[in-house]
Amino acid sequence: MSRTSLTVGVARWSATHPWRAIGLWAALVTTAVVLMGTVPTQQTTDADFRVGESGAAAAMLDDAGLAPTPAESVLVTARSGALDVPAATAVATQIGDRAADVAGVADVGAPVVSGSRDAVLVPISMTGGLDDALAHVADLEAVTAAAQADHPGLRVQQAGDASLQSALDEKVAGDLAAAEALSLPITFLILLVAFGAFVAAGIPVLLAVTSVVTALGLYAPLSHLVPDSGSVANVVLLIGMAVGVDYSLFYLRREREERARGRSTIDAIEIAAATAGRAVVVSGLAVTVAMSGLFLSGEPVFDALAVGSILVVLVAVIGSLTVLPAMLATLGRWVDRPRIPLLWRLNRRIGTGGISGRLVRPVVRRPVVSALLAGGALVALAVPALGMSTHQSTIASLPQDIPAVQTYLRAQESFPSQRPVVGVVLHTSVDGSDAARAAATAIGRDAARAGLVEADGQDVRVSPDGRTVAVSLAALHPEGDSRNGAAVDALRDSIVPSATRDLAGTTSAVGGPVAEALDVDRQTSRLPLVIAFVLLLTMLMIVWTFRSLTLALLTTVLNLLSVGAAFGVLTMVFQGGSGFVIDWIPLFCFVVLVGLSMDYHVFVLSRVREGLRRGLPYPLAVEAGIRETAGVVTSAAAVMVSVFAVFGTLDLMEMRQMGVGLSVAILVDATLVRLVLLPALLLVLERPLRHLGRVRTSAEAPEAELVPA
Repeated sequence: MSRTSLTVGVARWSATHPWRAIGLWAALVTTAVVLMGTVPTQQTTDADFRVGESGAAAAMLDDAGLAPTPAESVLVTARSGALDVPAATAVATQIGDRAADVAGVADVGAPVVSGSRDAVLVPISMTGGLDDALAHVADLEAVTAAAQADHPGLRVQQAGDASLQSALDEKVAGDLAAAEALSLPITFLILLVAFGAFVAAGIPVLLAVTSVVTALGLYAPLSHLVPDSGSVANVVLLIGMAVGVDYSLFYLRREREERARGRSTIDAIEIAAATAGRAVVVSGLAVTVAMSGLFLSGEPVFDALAVGSILVVLVAVIGSLTVLPAMLATLGRWVDRPRIPLLWRLNRRIGTGGISGRLVRPVVRRPVVSALLAGGALVALAVPALGMSTHQSTIASLPQDIPAVQTYLRAQESFPSQRPVVGVVLHTSVDGSDAARAAATAIGRDAARAGLVEADGQDVRVSPDGRTVAVSLAALHPEGDSRNGAAVDALRDSIVPSATRDLAGTTSAVGGPVAEALDVDRQTSRLPLVIAFVLLLTMLMIVWTFRSLTLALLTTVLNLLSVGAAFGVLTMVFQGGSGFVIDWIPLFCFVVLVGLSMDYHVFVLSRVREGLRRGLPYPLAVEAGIRETAGVVTSAAAVMVSVFAVFGTLDLMEMRQMGVGLSVAILVDATLVRLVLLPALLLVLERPLRHLGRVRTSAEAPEAELVPA
């Protein structure tokens, strides 16, 4: 056995000192759990997401103490027919009186009757920021619920910043909990089918779960440098289950193959470490490189996701090289116990590559035709992606069965003041509050005359020091309507500059929710930069691993085809319904898909190179590499596709788009790309790739010394 490979050395020590390795892993997991329980995870703040002129406006309001407080509204409407306005107003007055006594409520306005006299609104201001409002909104909702119970003939509903966020958080938490509860049994069931034995199926799940827990614990202190926006745990679970199962499958399948050939448990573990273990290390580095591309996005959400994902990948790699060999050495042949008789016999009868061997033979016989057909199919799937339109998530893309969402939209129909706000902030270097206030009033008046904002409900506020004046203007159209952007552009380009031209030393900024959405949409997309960065680094990794520029270019083409096909399906499925793909989905899906597809790619190519180093002719080495890895790749892909597909069934549009994009891409990559296009192109490019089987040094290719001819 070669003693020059680090993966072999680590595996040998773990296998010969199994309880020490298992104990060290248990200590690591326990430490992470303690960190998770004692170190609170730092969350992002609104200030972390400020961009452009709207971000400057928000900062000016904060500095002046004029930042808007969360608002709630109670809407009273008729269940059927015309509204009894006096009765509804009386109910609204009672609600206002009771709401004034609720902790966290700063002010309750007088009931407002809509112009069409079909609704009565109770405007309520909360104290503090959104977190404070979330802590008290349940008490306010109880008042609303009591009023509804007392007056069943009316419809009494509540919506606002805190109630909407609370309902959405509850919906997302419920959906994710259901998805996560389904993912584990689905994963275990697929692994049972793949292995035909309970212990073998449980080992990958155990490694994946402990890797996820460890990564989340280690992230807790790091969150004080890279705060969490609330989605790190979910993404870590997705990535952790995917790579944890992948790496265990690679390693465990190879160890079982070697034991079936008559090797001892320790020898089988060392061979698995030198082959599958080395592929795991390269795959882990590839996923890390891909996920690091998220740092280039400039978004705090993606920074946190990158840190969490990289952590769970590194932990999974370490676990597969240490505790996995220790468990295999401890269990020995008990890994294949207890067996499921039917599945066990079926797996033995089919054998390694029994089905895939039949699928790959036509590809080997006609590689050019196969490459053209598979490549053409992928290009056809990718074409719709050229028309992909991205946009921020809007109220219309939220689950419409959430009562607060329905109430929010209903309130905007009847009360223009409840529509999104366009805010203008003026800051003077000296106390010029009278002139600035006059300018703010003129801005509101001119914008209303130009038909850009509502004439009613304009609010002008002055800071205590008199140097900052803010005017809030209600947009003409409901939230998410692209026509609201015209008001922001007109205010920035002409109305505000004209009104402040004679105000010396005055700084102005147009902000508010409408401007914030516009500024985010108009940010220069970082997706091309991320794509270039990830593809370049993955190319360099392939060159370093396999010493082949041709193979690196081939890898890049396959990655682009897989991602393009996934984006094309995403566009076809969702753009016709919601009209857009949510803006963060393409970037996130790209880095995840490249990272996960590199797992399969490196594993398959490593087996092809093995065959060449054993002396197989090039076509046979390609066929054997595909045949011997197809079972593992298919099993791992089945796990990921099923888990991602569960997310595709959730109500939240963002989760649905992410689930569909990831599941389609993994399915396409594991079937059309790995079973057809990759072997076909490897055969077409035989001449420049023949050198893959050359052994440069024993340290560089330990598998050549370990794998029997």
